Amino acid sequence: MILIGDKLVPFENISFISNIEEIKHTKANSSIIFYYDNELLSYCFENELAYAVIVKSIKEAIYSNNLNAKYIISQKELAIELQKIADNYMYDSKILAIIDSNEEFEQIAKCEIDGIIYRDLIK
Repeated sequence: MILIGDKLVPFENISFISNIEEIKHTKANSSIIFYYDNELLSYCFENELAYAVIVKSIKEAIYSNNLNAKYIISQKELAIELQKIADNYMYDSKILAIIDSNEEFEQIAKCEIDGIIYRDLIK
């Protein structure tokens, strides 16, 4: 299970962005995170950047996987649906559920979701 943002487990550098210009100010070798946006998605794909996309629908998740998102992030309820689709179609992207505390690990693990990300990393 992937744990991003947990104080006990080291995790990769994450930079939250909202436009292409902000990519220039991110740390080298870090992953960027953004809310689903066609322009950002295409830019990251074309430039082979490591990125995570926060999605609100299955359609957005399908596009994100096909454009090589490293992580597809969503609320827990949607993550459960996305994980089933990801497993069926053998997505390369990993599905992450947004959580508030480590008290939610057990529920996420029982749903067999790839991992979690803490809400405070998503500004």
